[in-house]
Amino acid sequence: MNAFMHANLGITDFWTFVLGTIFIVLLPGPNSMYVLSVAAQRGVRAGYKGACGVFLGDAILMVLSAAGVASLLKASPGLFHVVKYVGAAYLAWIGFQMLRGAVRNWSAQADVATNAVASLDRASNPFSKALFISLLNPKAILFFISFFIQFVDPQFVVPALSFVALGLVCQICSFAYLTTIIFVGARLADAFRRRRRLSAGMSSGVGAMFIGFGAKLATATLG
Repeated sequence: MNAFMHANLGITDFWTFVLGTIFIVLLPGPNSMYVLSVAAQRGVRAGYKGACGVFLGDAILMVLSAAGVASLLKASPGLFHVVKYVGAAYLAWIGFQMLRGAVRNWSAQADVATNAVASLDRASNPFSKALFISLLNPKAILFFISFFIQFVDPQFVVPALSFVALGLVCQICSFAYLTTIIFVGARLADAFRRRRRLSAGMSSGVGAMFIGFGAKLATATLG
């Protein structure tokens, strides 16, 4: 299999890439935390809408990375800082909104089923929000190019084909992981509808994590 991938797609050490991708996908991050939160509070369909936003965002970042945007950010520190701080502010804003909704959910005396979704704006579109969360992270662009390039044969005639194949593997791993998260979240939905404080506790925890993700991005460097 490794020899086939190398000969036909210009991919070196395919199984090392697969294992590395699985470990990277399993690391908690804003994408998976947002999808889990949406699935737990709004159901499987909304969870998959968020997951589709993640898939599209990751695909765009992969294309931009292969096209050299990562090199542009490295060569333009000012541009990198602008994108970095915009992304950090957006993640922190989402976290603040979740925390504010959790506080309202905790103290409200209205119907529990209604309060269960208070920490997420019902009018918000999970797809577009997940897409922005995925895209507003310049470190992800740098990660994709630095990780993928290690497994692409520089002598291969069509390197774009190698990037497409590697990107497909990454998306398959992401799909399997987010699907698991969505159904885990959906199973928690009934408990959240019955227990308002449990829902508020999860929302506040995820909100705090998003603020942490924003702070981490704000202090990121080009390395």
